[in-house]
Amino acid sequence: MNRPQRPSAQDLPDPSIIPTVGWHCSHFYYRFNRGAVNAIDESQRERSRTELVAALALSESGPARMQTSIVSGHKADFGLMIMDPDPLVIEKANQDILNTCLGATLEATYSYVSLTEISEYVPTLEQYGDRLVEDGDEQGTPAYNAKLEAYEQREPIMRRQRLTPDFPEWPAMCFYPMNKKRKVGENWFMLDFGERNLLMSEHARSGRQFAGKVQQLITTSVGLDDWEWGVTLWARNPEYLKDIVYRMRFDEASARYAEFGPFYTSYICDPATMLEHCGI
Repeated sequence: MNRPQRPSAQDLPDPSIIPTVGWHCSHFYYRFNRGAVNAIDESQRERSRTELVAALALSESGPARMQTSIVSGHKADFGLMIMDPDPLVIEKANQDILNTCLGATLEATYSYVSLTEISEYVPTLEQYGDRLVEDGDEQGTPAYNAKLEAYEQREPIMRRQRLTPDFPEWPAMCFYPMNKKRKVGENWFMLDFGERNLLMSEHARSGRQFAGKVQQLITTSVGLDDWEWGVTLWARNPEYLKDIVYRMRFDEASARYAEFGPFYTSYICDPATMLEHCGI
């Protein structure tokens, strides 16, 4: 029996923890142990706050992206979203926080590890043209050509924003993990690509209704964490978080095939504001 040939060493990339495309992404959620905080000598409180604020601040030697937010509800006091090509840079930022005086009073309540990616359902220019026709545009008309040209111009920007995103300066944020179902009769992974692509196209159309109101980042955690994808939403107003999730729940890709984990809603702020809000 002929065995498949193994690729030669020269065909393989060098071993690395840096992705060939995209960034690592981690979400951390913490709660202050108030008893431990109160045990810090009053003379050390201000220095402790300054130390933690410095650890939470972006620096040239730190991760590429880091954002602090105040968590709504009892799940945590604050959250931290960190992104960088190097996962150890992310983990060092987490350790730097824990190694501060106030870091010793923190209790980790949740974390999530993922990678950025370009979804296989992002349409090519040709596929986008087909979608325009499906939506009622006539091929070759000025309106059709203008839409196609606009997509061609924004497509590289859209890909960059998926792989190495800038965080919007919007106040509301929500994070949740999700899976696609593997149940009998509802097994996403048994559908052929064409059917999955149609369902995700419908899902994307629903999301586009919130352009300018909500920005979304989907990161993959398949093989990395307990769920398959992480969804991060930023919004100009928290009501838009409610609206987009409710609207998209009616899409078949969500209503029939999706499973969702815990939701963490939070409000973006600088580290000093977070500490003041928490009464630390």
